[in-house]
Amino acid sequence: MTGDPEPISAAARRALEQELADLHDERRLVAGILQDRTDVGDQADQAEQLQRANQLDRLDRRIEAITERLRQAEVAGPAPTDVVGVGSTVTVRFPDGSVEMLQIGEVAEALDQNLVTSDSPLGRALLGHRPGDSVDFVTPDGPSSVVVVSIGEQTEHG
Repeated sequence: MTGDPEPISAAARRALEQELADLHDERRLVAGILQDRTDVGDQADQAEQLQRANQLDRLDRRIEAITERLRQAEVAGPAPTDVVGVGSTVTVRFPDGSVEMLQIGEVAEALDQNLVTSDSPLGRALLGHRPGDSVDFVTPDGPSSVVVVSIGEQTEHG
């Protein structure tokens, strides 16, 4: 990546915003439990308090990271359409001739089979490429490649 703020797709933005809301809810719950336990007694209670304080710290760091990423995405603007970048929709052709439309994103959603994260081998390899480029990458099964067919929303026509 270039070090400049990277754009994100609308789906990735929604996923980050949902994660942020969930983290805020979890933080309120943990902070409430921590505050309610002012009668720290034995070592087990103290260990539990320390664990909750560490959990709050972890939650605060993640909340800060997501908030900053969303702010940077606002500065970056929309996903590029001339080269593959974070937030791009890219159509690729695999060596077996199959063609797939993929979304290059940051947040992997369990149900989104077309999302390729920008830090995965394929996602990293695609970044910066243009239509017509052949892109090599390494999979757990060994080397592979794809050809970038197009960037941006396209109608599927094999």
